[in-house]
Amino acid sequence: MAKVKRSHTQTPMKEQEASVRCHNFEEVALGYTLEEGQLEASRCLQCKNAPCIDNCPVMIDIPGFIKAIEDGDMPKAQEILSKYTNLPAICGRVCPQEKQCEMVCRLGRSKKFESVAIGKLERLVADWALEQPIEYKEADEKKGRVAVIGSGPSGLTAAGDLAKLGYEVIIYEALHAPGGVLTYGIPEFRLPKTVVNKEIERIVAQGVTIETNVVVGKTITMEEIMEEFDACYLSVGAGAPNFMGIPGTSLNGVYSSSEYLTRINLMHGYQFPKYDTPVQKSKNVVVIGGGNVAMDAARSAKRLGAENVSIIYRRSLEELPARVEEYHHSVEEGIQYHWLTNPIEYIGDESGTLKAVKCVKMELGEADDSGRRRPVVIPGSEFIIDADTAIEAIGQGANKVLLDTFPELATNKWGYIDADTETAATSIPGVYAGGDIVTGAATVILAMGAGKIAAKEIDQYIQKEQQKMPI
Repeated sequence: MAKVKRSHTQTPMKEQEASVRCHNFEEVALGYTLEEGQLEASRCLQCKNAPCIDNCPVMIDIPGFIKAIEDGDMPKAQEILSKYTNLPAICGRVCPQEKQCEMVCRLGRSKKFESVAIGKLERLVADWALEQPIEYKEADEKKGRVAVIGSGPSGLTAAGDLAKLGYEVIIYEALHAPGGVLTYGIPEFRLPKTVVNKEIERIVAQGVTIETNVVVGKTITMEEIMEEFDACYLSVGAGAPNFMGIPGTSLNGVYSSSEYLTRINLMHGYQFPKYDTPVQKSKNVVVIGGGNVAMDAARSAKRLGAENVSIIYRRSLEELPARVEEYHHSVEEGIQYHWLTNPIEYIGDESGTLKAVKCVKMELGEADDSGRRRPVVIPGSEFIIDADTAIEAIGQGANKVLLDTFPELATNKWGYIDADTETAATSIPGVYAGGDIVTGAATVILAMGAGKIAAKEIDQYIQKEQQKMPI
């Protein structure tokens, strides 16, 4: 491709019009064409000591795959990506690149230019790869057996890497479909289920077995797993919902974001009337929280037909933790915002159904432990918002089903598994853990990074244990 003058701005990606997409669950961003991708790839400076690599949790050779795109060599670009990530089509859509690789892009740090659109280019390559035939790996003699508990991004990453290293890997998933938060948590308009399923098919093709409807701690015990496998990786996520505990929480119409999004995503509520999933038909919806999950819940409610959808956040726009792209999309779709606001009571009617939310205005005081200014209540600022549905998206806690049946495993004061961040090792030899069950709710790419670390450490552990065995 002939060199052109480097553009100051990123090559735009086509999207569904907001007036259209807010009435359907089809993907918002439509992806680059090869020509658009080559144009964007030509903006890369091809840094020798690329900071984008260091700021990627899975250390992708970013300049390498981008140069391959510029040259029009998609097989090479895919080959480079596949060395570092098992889920590129997913990461290209939901990874917060603007806070990681793109944040340190030297082109963007020049202030005259926008950073290279690394995430959009990753998606381009991954989507191309998903259209290519799957090459199934033939079974051969295995180095050992490893159990992975949970089929979310961390578990899938660890399983894929271990399979590449020559291990027999079985993933145990409690739900009826694999994918974890990728399947039950992220809406179709951000991450299509077909993309998740195709990525999982490619991991299975490497020799990984996935068994669904297996609740470790109930269906099978950890003791049985430790007897049958050489090592195991715990990546069960943090799916237990948190609630504020304000008066009226038990009213009909008050949801956790986990339940609301699971009904829509995993139980196909977004495909009504084809699937008659019980999702409340709402007129006035309020969502409490400011992260990506809050955005997902609000934008899903809009697509399900709610007339008025608003997000209540106790801080200001400057502190909003959600991705900037998701915020802008939500505004375009008509989501309203109540900044510096916090709910203090859910108000119900005589039948026990939510009809309004009492809120209070806040102001920002001194910084708290997170480094952000602490919200402080403004006395006498109470007001009412009409609502027949309220969705709390204020974070999630550790799932106790496995942990309660495995008391030998050390946990921290928050109830998460106590695992070494550098090795993923837990208090029990041969048992490793990573992802949200260790860190609390975090990003897909950070969970994947933990999975890569665990796979490497499990390989080393098993080899050392095998060397101890008598010949």
